[in-house]
Amino acid sequence: MPVEPTPDPVFDPTPYDAVLLLSFGGPEKPADVLPFLQNVTRGRGIPDERLVEVGEHYYSFGGRSPINDQNRELLSALRESFDEVGLDLPLYWGNRNWEPYLTDTLRQMTADGVRRAVVIVTSAYPSYSGCRQYRENLADATAAVEGAPRIDKLRHYANHPGFVGSFVESTAEALSKLPEGSAIAYVTHSIPNKMNETSGPDGNGYVSWHQDVAAEITAELQRRTGVERRTDLVYCSRSGPPQVPWLEPDVNDHLEALAADGVPGVAVVPIGFVSDHMEVIYDLDTEALATAEKLRLPMARAATPGTDPRFVTMLRDLVLERAAAERGEQPARPCLGKLGPGWDDCRPDCCPALRRPGAPTSNEPAAPAAKESI
Repeated sequence: MPVEPTPDPVFDPTPYDAVLLLSFGGPEKPADVLPFLQNVTRGRGIPDERLVEVGEHYYSFGGRSPINDQNRELLSALRESFDEVGLDLPLYWGNRNWEPYLTDTLRQMTADGVRRAVVIVTSAYPSYSGCRQYRENLADATAAVEGAPRIDKLRHYANHPGFVGSFVESTAEALSKLPEGSAIAYVTHSIPNKMNETSGPDGNGYVSWHQDVAAEITAELQRRTGVERRTDLVYCSRSGPPQVPWLEPDVNDHLEALAADGVPGVAVVPIGFVSDHMEVIYDLDTEALATAEKLRLPMARAATPGTDPRFVTMLRDLVLERAAAERGEQPARPCLGKLGPGWDDCRPDCCPALRRPGAPTSNEPAAPAAKESI
């Protein structure tokens, strides 16, 4: 009896007819830097003279942020991944703070007849800046475009095996360049303490998710090698007013502490970032590396997911997962760690903005840094 061929799996994107990549945005040339920073800080009363000073972060790299090119590369990788499985969905891209602007992208989607789309946000963790602010931007842009499509956001994906697995491999590669007994410093963007306290449905979501992801990477590396290492969660890119407490320790202070403790080296692992944008290449590859060199502390920086096939496949699978859930199915929701999978829909009170009566938001930078991750 002939063997019946196994049917190809069905990759059904219904009810979605498009995918939107939503990111922070960044300048593409020196003339863009000041207008970009004005967009980021609009309404906060920060003088242009101060923004020009902050712009030196960008001018030192030719006035061009890497984030837009990285998003173009991610879109190309997603297109290839979609095509591999016959997932016939158009891909769009919009930014919060620079071209292509989100509202313009929604206008194009509307003109193209898109009625319902799922959005991939280039921020993996729960917080106001990393989630709710993106949802507010989506709501504002949708309200500004007549007939705009309905947009659903993918769940938080930091603890997905595709995200964690990418960092396991890049951390192992970084450690291979360092002396035996080197430590691991997991790095993410600092935020105000109060923003962390109100992040996620139960509070402390920002820190607890990072801790859980770091623990999974550490456990897998120890399982492979049998080596126990010192690990710490540290922060970069603090930019708030000095009277507002932000998450600590700063990565540079931590490197000094490691050197004082006689640690032979350190792998710096930017688990808070999905690609090598400005916080990574300035705060880590420039400032933190300079600190390590001054301390004569060997340092290697692990790569971010970028277009790692595990990460790209994860995003594709999350689109299909959300589509299945919207059809009333119960798809598998892969995740690692103790916290369980992220939620599809956020509660109205989740991750609120921090406001002081008669003052700007408490996450307003008194000396704004270049922020492209949250």
